[in-house]
Amino acid sequence: MRFGILGPLVVTDDGREIAITAGRDRTVLALLLLQPGRIVGVEELIDAVWGDDSPVTARGQLQTCVSRLRKALPWDVIRTDPAGYGIAVSPDDLDAGLFTRLTTRAGTDPERYRQALALWRGPALAGIEARAVRRLAAVLDEQRGNAVEEWIDLELTAGRERELVAELTGLVEAYPLRERLRAQLMAALHRLGRRAEALAEYRRARKILQERLGIQPGPELQDLHRRVLTGADEPAPGQAGGKTVRSLPRTVGDFTGRDETVDRLVRAAAQTTLLTVDGMAGSGKTTLALRVAELLADAYPDAQLFLDLQGHSEGRPLDPAAAVLALLRQLGVEMDRVPPGLDAQAGLWRSELARRRALVILDNAASSAQVLPLLPASPSNLVVVTSRRRLLGLDGGHPESLPVLEEAEAVALLGRIVGERVAAEPEAALDLVRRCGCLPLAIRLAGSRLAHRPRWAVHDLVGRLGESALPELAAEDRSVVNAFALSYGQLPEPDQQLFRLLGLHPADRFGAVSVAALAGLSLTRAQEVLDDLVDVNLIEEPAPNVYRLHDLVRQYAVQLAETIPLERRRVALAQLIGLHLEASTELNRRIELGVGFTGGPQPRDRPELVARAVDDPGWMEDQRPALLPLIRAAAEIGAITDGWMLARVTWRFLYERNYHDDMIAVQELGLSLAREDGDERGIATLNNSLASGYYRAGQYAQAVERLTETLTHEVRLGNATGEARARYNLGGVLQRMGRPHEALAEIQRAYDLMRARQDLFGLARCNSGLAATRLLLGRWPEALRSARHTLQAAVETGDRALAASSLVAISEARLGLGQTAQVERVLMSVLWFSRAIGFASARPEALHLLGLVELQRDHPQAATEWFLAALDDARGSGDWLTVAHAETGLGRAAWARGDNEDAVQRLGQALTTSRRIRAELEEGRALQWLGACTAASDPEAARRYLWRALAIFDRMGVPGRGEVERVLAGLDR
Repeated sequence: MRFGILGPLVVTDDGREIAITAGRDRTVLALLLLQPGRIVGVEELIDAVWGDDSPVTARGQLQTCVSRLRKALPWDVIRTDPAGYGIAVSPDDLDAGLFTRLTTRAGTDPERYRQALALWRGPALAGIEARAVRRLAAVLDEQRGNAVEEWIDLELTAGRERELVAELTGLVEAYPLRERLRAQLMAALHRLGRRAEALAEYRRARKILQERLGIQPGPELQDLHRRVLTGADEPAPGQAGGKTVRSLPRTVGDFTGRDETVDRLVRAAAQTTLLTVDGMAGSGKTTLALRVAELLADAYPDAQLFLDLQGHSEGRPLDPAAAVLALLRQLGVEMDRVPPGLDAQAGLWRSELARRRALVILDNAASSAQVLPLLPASPSNLVVVTSRRRLLGLDGGHPESLPVLEEAEAVALLGRIVGERVAAEPEAALDLVRRCGCLPLAIRLAGSRLAHRPRWAVHDLVGRLGESALPELAAEDRSVVNAFALSYGQLPEPDQQLFRLLGLHPADRFGAVSVAALAGLSLTRAQEVLDDLVDVNLIEEPAPNVYRLHDLVRQYAVQLAETIPLERRRVALAQLIGLHLEASTELNRRIELGVGFTGGPQPRDRPELVARAVDDPGWMEDQRPALLPLIRAAAEIGAITDGWMLARVTWRFLYERNYHDDMIAVQELGLSLAREDGDERGIATLNNSLASGYYRAGQYAQAVERLTETLTHEVRLGNATGEARARYNLGGVLQRMGRPHEALAEIQRAYDLMRARQDLFGLARCNSGLAATRLLLGRWPEALRSARHTLQAAVETGDRALAASSLVAISEARLGLGQTAQVERVLMSVLWFSRAIGFASARPEALHLLGLVELQRDHPQAATEWFLAALDDARGSGDWLTVAHAETGLGRAAWARGDNEDAVQRLGQALTTSRRIRAELEEGRALQWLGACTAASDPEAARRYLWRALAIFDRMGVPGRGEVERVLAGLDR
């Protein structure tokens, strides 16, 4: 399947156009195609589709757009991420990707430019007026203009001005403000002897620029004007007189990947005279700079210079005065012409470059101060600076921070070094480059070892690398460790101390607050040092105020951390764990409200850091990946109580955000530590928390096992509140297992215990459980009453999540009573409310019920859209019961539309999902509707479905027998 955005949006499959007609769908697809490989945020997509007037249902409608696109495109093209959506399309299947590849690699080949420009069918994404689309499409249009100008330069150099004049005239009319195009037309006319027309073009250019922009033509156009006036020769683009100086070192013959980065730098070179490339040690900065120089060589024919400034080497960085002299010698300037003093020498250097079109690579710079005296003043030159440090003191250039390679690029590089063995062992090759952290230097060293050992398979080297790859990544005097050590050795001592401590941090990502606790620093000082480490590319900042160590740098930091005295290491980790425990405890109190939370650590000595964490609305979300490593670290240093308490105080956050796998892993580890600690209250509580994770994951038997143990401990402790909570939770699990009458009995016992204690919050929870079970049994008035009691208590206690759940229950009860008009209003408010409070669980249930509302109204198409949105939301959150609900709803809607084939397929999916999660009632419903759908086409199969459904309904004691018997009676007539 191919996608076209270089013109109106078009999608084709084997030459057949796929119609994407809905305006919103076209906008969503366009924005994804403009950013292939990137996850585009939901809010960004909503803003693109609706601008400043997005409705409250925008998120649901966006999901509907995505669902329609998924139907039109292959199933795996659009990817869902918690943050938004992305599109997986290869560069060869997207005309913009093919255009970029052709122009980036065109060099001096005009035929590649012709092929690239032939891909254009008009302005990029013509007809789609969304602001976000037009902003990004304008970038493509600018790239097209640059490519046209580069192609014309090559054609003029080849002497084809006669063939170009007509086309140039049309281009100048279409793009009257592009001075380079105007200059090319003037040059072509001048060479053809049409001097008066060339001068007339200059006058037109000057008039248009003055009227529209209030400016005069630029230096290049003015210089060309003078040449035409005086009759001087107009040199071909890219040519200049004099001896060419080339002192670039030999580049690698296996340069791989970095296509987008190379393309950005090549395009930026047309807009600026300075490119800066920074990156961690071994990231391939020098190789990249030489590759860019190779592609731009024809544009700088007079001189191509290279100087290693030795900013990160064992010796001292090169002094600017010595650097200027070295560059002047490369240009061939006689030393007797060189004046004394840096200022005078730098002036001579700039003067020499002013007469040339030169490209200069200043490699391995130590600082901005080292580079500044070496920068030319002429716009005809280009300087490329590489450094391990971000050169923030260099203004006006194009900065590029170089990441590690993408995995596919890393494997390709390994293959070019090693040969066929890489293709023969793709899994081992991928494992190897991952162990190398996709760092080019590490891959080259690993590849070199394989290349010199032809009898080794790739997996042999993987086995030698073991847990830490660093010791093996060396060849002669080159090693990854040495590269890192040079960067580390140039840090001031306080920065070195913090870097060593980062080797102790158990999480992959961390923030300044955590680092301040770990190191015992003020927040301000910790932030300063982190910024320093980012600037020298020893740590990365993948998102604002979020930091990480590259895998190999982490291994190096871990090695350094082993030199820290044992007690200092233990204290540092205890400080870090203490911060997380205190902050999570305080945030948990806010979340759990009246649930009776007690316990928690004694306040320690960093209240300012705790306050900063608690005041950050994203703290819990940002720190979620660190929970399991922190609890493991607590166990390792003997802080057993802190470890299981950290698990306990974070469970509700994980539960409400649907992080099921995280919740199970964290609570399992916490439970093992509570048992090791011998704390019976902790054992009971963590069993209960773990059961909630199993419940959400559909592992009901395990949930019952945990809750049974919870009950044993709570009864022995005489904790009536804990016993009631366990019975309420057990009722919820039994309800999901298709045992509603047992569930009702357990929840009623919990209700009686809570009522005896006059526990308002506990009664609210019990009423919620009673409402859910009565809904299951079809007792609509009783369920409505219980749900209303729950809502009232939720409002009184301020439990917003419980309020959202109770509104869903009220809606389902009203739907059972046939009150669809009232239901729709409530459910729309639930969608808005759940998004506002971050309670993800209520959304898919509300979307599913909105589909049922439309089915009751006999609007199957509208119902389908809501069910699709529910399905997408439920899959994203791992709510598999609602997935089954939505699949059943989609089957019913398809049957109502008359599409029996789709209905049977959807209901079959619902049946499979229900059986997998052991949701017996939903299995019965899927069987019931399968029987109804197949009654006309396959009566025998329909009878089998219906009898099985009837058996489930009877065994569970839930409504449904009457509807099934009516269909069976119709089959028997």
